[in-house]
Amino acid sequence: MKTRLTWFILVIITIILGLLSRHVAGIPLFIGDILWATMIYFGFRFLLISKSIQFIVIASLLFCYAIEFSQLYQAPWINNIRHTVLGGLVLGEVFLWGDMLSYTVGIVIGVFVEKYIIKRSE
Repeated sequence: MKTRLTWFILVIITIILGLLSRHVAGIPLFIGDILWATMIYFGFRFLLISKSIQFIVIASLLFCYAIEFSQLYQAPWINNIRHTVLGGLVLGEVFLWGDMLSYTVGIVIGVFVEKYIIKRSE
């Protein structure tokens, strides 16, 4: 069951949940950040299916953290991108240390799904 299709489906489901989390009243914003990082983990697994879990975790964390730190750069051209719907969802707008924790939790969830749900179903 550990195929690219599995990971692709998980990416799509996570995107849908993440978008819904932004439009349902009462769901804290950090839930979307957690889901975003989980989607990044699933996306890296989709792209690099033969790599180890450790590699995917490190790549996912580096990617998420790099995006967050990029928010410290506030040039007009990138802020224009950030103010679009897609740009805001992908790049975010404001650096927050709490987002780093959310990303870490999201990636831990991705590992949990891989180790305890997908591997058990094989």
